[in-house]
Amino acid sequence: MTPNDIGEFMAGFDRPWWIIGGWSIEVYTGVRRDHEDMDISILSSDAEAFRRFLGDRWTPWNVDEGWFRPYDDRFREIRPDSQLWVRRDARSRWVLDVPLTPDTDGRWTNKRNRSHTEDLDDVTWVAPDGLRYARPEVTLMFKAAQVREKDRRDAEVLLPLLDDRARTWLRDTMRRIDPDHPWAALP
Repeated sequence: MTPNDIGEFMAGFDRPWWIIGGWSIEVYTGVRRDHEDMDISILSSDAEAFRRFLGDRWTPWNVDEGWFRPYDDRFREIRPDSQLWVRRDARSRWVLDVPLTPDTDGRWTNKRNRSHTEDLDDVTWVAPDGLRYARPEVTLMFKAAQVREKDRRDAEVLLPLLDDRARTWLRDTMRRIDPDHPWAALP
């Protein structure tokens, strides 16, 4: 899927959702990169509404530490920081990865530091295509825990483009979650 595809896919879902991962970096920077899939996020409190939105058209599966099971009437209990994978049926390929974002009273909650909450509008932005994306510094914060080559490339492209506010947010957030990370010392 591309951002246009996901916009059509999510049409009619009346809860907040936003594009995360590599697409959020590409749209912000304008630098083309390869994509393995489409990742969006929703607030964990909206997971049941998302399951109902998918209806019989799509099948969500809950992916969590140590297990993988259908997210249906049999298994409705899910952890707020797990994720959902979506496909049409058991023989279809996966079309969407939905890491859930914990929320505290409707506020975005950092799954790497649960005491860090913000209004969703402060950690996302609406691009010219009309879709909501994770702010680039938020995407980098999640990528900081990764050691994949594509994550290192994303950081090389994105870090020089961050304004003072974004650099300060990333530096201060990294100081709280991993004070030894190089980004905790950003100027």
